[in-house]
Amino acid sequence: MQISSSQKPLAGKRIVITRARKQAETVARSIEELGGDVIDFPTIEICPPESFAEFDAALDKLSLYDWVIFTSVNSVEPFLERLKLRGKTAEALSAHKVGAIGAETAKRLEAARIRASLVPERYQAEGILDAISPEEICGKRVLIPRAAEAREILPATLRKWGAVVDVVVAYRTELPCLDVRPLSDLLVERKVDVITFTSSSTVRNFVRLFGGRKLGEIARGSTIACIGPITAATVEELGGRADIVADQFTVKDMLRAIVEHFQTSSKANRRTGPEVI
Repeated sequence: MQISSSQKPLAGKRIVITRARKQAETVARSIEELGGDVIDFPTIEICPPESFAEFDAALDKLSLYDWVIFTSVNSVEPFLERLKLRGKTAEALSAHKVGAIGAETAKRLEAARIRASLVPERYQAEGILDAISPEEICGKRVLIPRAAEAREILPATLRKWGAVVDVVVAYRTELPCLDVRPLSDLLVERKVDVITFTSSSTVRNFVRLFGGRKLGEIARGSTIACIGPITAATVEELGGRADIVADQFTVKDMLRAIVEHFQTSSKANRRTGPEVI
């Protein structure tokens, strides 16, 4: 039996995706399959670093590293591309322990025939640290290809534990050139149901695109959904309220949390019923 659009859990809901355009495609499809209307508003653009010199130098001595840890799916593609340009294949990682910050990153590595031996239960830097003991990492050499703007907790802690850590910039994020007026009009008219944020960068850039106003003022009562607590903390820091926070720090779990939010609201409304005067 085919499910009508009105029976889908996000039917009639307008949902803003702030993820980079390339990454937003699968998210948009999932929302549409759930009946939602997608508003594409990518607040970050993934760009190459200003120079690959340090990256290439690290790849030239790849055999010296014990660990290679990927803290974002965005770092995998440039790693593979630069590896190929250095005359190497993914097999060069076969003798290394490979860490992936989450399932999406591990899946992208697996597509290149690279098995991540470490995928933490919590998909964040702290989760990786929970999964590695100081004794295990002490004296080891670690390579972390990552964003230029990444948090320092992972390399700083590994160094504190006695590891030799090289951090190289695999990509950087920039503020895209966007016309905010169409979305701004919808927000003013309160015609946006959910704004989704999948990283702290998407939150900060969203606020920058709207002239640095408080996020709560920009959102105009829309529900704000975050991929995890770090992103949620950035929302709160910039004057907004994180109404929905995924407990497993994945886009899939964030969408599940959005569905549950509206289902719970719908049930509450049915119990209360219309006000009779």
